[in-house]
Amino acid sequence: MKIVVFGATGGTGRETVTLGLAAGHHVTAVARRPEALQARPGLQIAVVPDLTNTEMVDDVIGGRDVVISALGTNARGPVSVCTDGVRSILGSMTRTGVRRLIVVSAHGAAESNDGSLYARMLWAMLGHKMRDKDEMEKLIRASTVDWTIVRPPALRNKPHTGVYRTSTDLKIRLTSAISRADLADFLLREATTPAYLHQAPRIAA
Repeated sequence: MKIVVFGATGGTGRETVTLGLAAGHHVTAVARRPEALQARPGLQIAVVPDLTNTEMVDDVIGGRDVVISALGTNARGPVSVCTDGVRSILGSMTRTGVRRLIVVSAHGAAESNDGSLYARMLWAMLGHKMRDKDEMEKLIRASTVDWTIVRPPALRNKPHTGVYRTSTDLKIRLTSAISRADLADFLLREATTPAYLHQAPRIAA
């Protein structure tokens, strides 16, 4: 399968690239700088400094089977990285005819902002980033692509186990977490065997 990964230099993106290559997929990793990713057998590195460059994004997405977005930022204050990036990705998918999109959001975004203690604390700490994810999700839901929005709780740098729970109504608690490697595992499972088309599953260890 030909998979393109946006946000490939972040923790989840790197794990997705690694597991995708190990599974034998043809992986294209999108990076802003060529030195941000290490060349590996089977990996194509696409340098796209600006995701608003429609020609470059079209070149990356065209001919692929699945687009995975793990876009994010460590910046403080108001941000629009996820919204702007996904807007560009959706436009390119329309132009190139690629249908399948899997996007990492967060539990607490959109209707999963359920007033729970977890959601309240997340919004209090990361409100700007959560607003970005809210706007991103609106764009995805209004699109015509075959989307899945994945909503993890806290992310951990722990080994890949392949053991986790997923559901659209999974209970997320303050102690809930998932490793980036296991999140990547689920993204790739959903890429090869879709189980949550036009749904927003939650995931936790």
